[in-house]
Amino acid sequence: MTDEEAAAELAHLASEIARHNRLYHDQDAPEISDADYDGLIRRNAALEAEFPHLVRSDSPSRLVGAQATGVLAKVTHARAMLSLENAFDDADVIEFVLRVRRFLALGEGDRVALTAEPKIDGLSCSLRYEKGRLVLAATRGDGQVGEDVTPNVRTISDIPEQLPAGVPDVFEIRGEVYMAKADFAALNARLLAEAGDPAKARQFANPRNAAAGSLRQKDAAITAARPLRFLAHGWGEVSALPAETQHGVMRAIENWGLPVSDLLVECVQVEAALAHYRRIEARRADLPFDIDGVVYKVDRLDWQQRLGFVAKAPRWAIAHKFPAERAQTTLRAIDIQVGRTGKLTPVARLEPVTVGGVVVTNATLHNADEIERLGARPGDRVVVQRAGDVIPQVVEVLTRDEERLAFLFPAQCPECGSDAVREEGEVDIRCTGGLICPAQRVERLRHFVSRAALDIEGLGGTTIESFFRDGLIESPADIFRLHEKRDELLQRERWAETSVDNLLKAIDDRRNAPLDRVLFALGIRHVGGVTARDLARRYRSFEAFLGVVEAARAARSGLEPTPAEPERKFVIRRDKATVAAIDTPGVGPEVANALLDFFDEAHNREVIDALRDAGLTPADVIHETRASEVSGKTVVFTGSLETMSRDEAKAQAEALGAKVSGSVSAKTDLVVAGPGAGSKLKKASDLGIKVIDEAEWAKIVAAAG
Repeated sequence: MTDEEAAAELAHLASEIARHNRLYHDQDAPEISDADYDGLIRRNAALEAEFPHLVRSDSPSRLVGAQATGVLAKVTHARAMLSLENAFDDADVIEFVLRVRRFLALGEGDRVALTAEPKIDGLSCSLRYEKGRLVLAATRGDGQVGEDVTPNVRTISDIPEQLPAGVPDVFEIRGEVYMAKADFAALNARLLAEAGDPAKARQFANPRNAAAGSLRQKDAAITAARPLRFLAHGWGEVSALPAETQHGVMRAIENWGLPVSDLLVECVQVEAALAHYRRIEARRADLPFDIDGVVYKVDRLDWQQRLGFVAKAPRWAIAHKFPAERAQTTLRAIDIQVGRTGKLTPVARLEPVTVGGVVVTNATLHNADEIERLGARPGDRVVVQRAGDVIPQVVEVLTRDEERLAFLFPAQCPECGSDAVREEGEVDIRCTGGLICPAQRVERLRHFVSRAALDIEGLGGTTIESFFRDGLIESPADIFRLHEKRDELLQRERWAETSVDNLLKAIDDRRNAPLDRVLFALGIRHVGGVTARDLARRYRSFEAFLGVVEAARAARSGLEPTPAEPERKFVIRRDKATVAAIDTPGVGPEVANALLDFFDEAHNREVIDALRDAGLTPADVIHETRASEVSGKTVVFTGSLETMSRDEAKAQAEALGAKVSGSVSAKTDLVVAGPGAGSKLKKASDLGIKVIDEAEWAKIVAAAG
């Protein structure tokens, strides 16, 4: 695989995984199975390992969950609620323990004890107790910001309002809000009885969706009427800890009155942890709640602290996932859906089949290559797979040998009739209609006002669709001109003076939206939330950003277009040197070129100009700095490190805001030299670079807290 092919697939994976994160965490409406999602994550990780120079700033390996986007108030977590890395077989678990040993530079006699417990399939929730009293409950959200569900959580009988005397002054208990299988069945039966007509009954697809939908309610009375439960599995910010091990702290939490799994055990060896996994797997169907694996954590808390975290997960924990469940059914049809960016996504319509206790009817087929690989055709008998309470994937076609017409992927967009093309190196086929395509225009507008973008309260997807259909808005700038159509809004059904004024005020409140949200809202390919933040922090103002983009566009304007294959309808210029002007950390040629391609289109520049004319003025970014002696500096570690591994040293430096380099140059600010330092130490001396030993480095780390 070439760099270009790998970069294209990584871009596709970043986009797809981000979309599925939003569907799962925010909308509680996943489209694919856990196994399918895990497959995307694994493929992304494999490519990043093979092409480390192509790791994207919006890589799924750096992200957690989805941004909080509901109607509830937002809460910033005092300590991030991260996700877990996954293991899919025994070898992955053994490698996890070996990584821990390497990172901590443990000797042969040092045993890595683990805790093992079921991974419950619920909604992550953090309970903050101050002086023993429950003061705040929040969902995970994107790991940094969640939703305040305190009134709702107070209705859950498993969760005490007051902890016993003697608990630490501040203690955040974290776990899962869930609905037991029996309670879920009873709830759906009650909803059916209340509806009278089965066709009108609003029933939940599975226990996780029922728990999420019940907890994230504006009206706590609705939550109180739902049979929710809680199971603790960890903690967040604390003023003190009651024990020195994971198992000890969890038993203390249990003694305080919080439910803890009775399948939580200590395992002194990895073999014992794997044996416990088998016991839990055998009992899975008989457990009162849904689980999708077993979680292992390093038991010693001092080791957990040293191990620290990677971008989105702790180094000291891993989730060992269960295999997927499968069933056979008939593929009725393949429909093509057009997304916000023009991507044509094939969706399998299935004969209803029960997989793991859930009736499923749809599956995402991803792209034309996947259909060809499977040989999928309407009428085929197929194997579908489900590994969690979500819509499955088609994993095999059983009737490939039967004579049947092949499915032909459309050459034109089903929404607007424009050509559907695939760029060189891309896996996706896209509509070339852009803003003339109704599907893209509506989806781009929906994206523009979404909670992760401009976050305009009262202007949801349904409202956007109706406003677009009735000609009230056709472009993003029209949103900021809606005050000119106040009288028309008042004439609309269900729109009274208060609701209209609230909407117009919400729009006015976003005229100075943060720069990163505006960049994300524009819908530029490959520019997700993380990349938008990186760009905003780098350039700080919209004017500075636009100036750099225009300079980069001018730099490549004289380039000859890349040769086009006959069937391609357009060509795009590519040059790594000319995009170097967009020198944002983590933003490589692919993202830079995507920015330039976006602004090369006259209609996109017109959108920007229209937005500015309509009064959109993105707020400048104020840089945050950390109080560290090495923040913003480049540090090189050389020689043997005696009190920590090289990985741990690098993690410490990055946590202090420093950049770690593997070589000494004139740009190096500090060299930390251990015994046996050779050529790097000599070069640092020749260049007059400051050199310290490991003990002095430890003082810098301690001083930074």
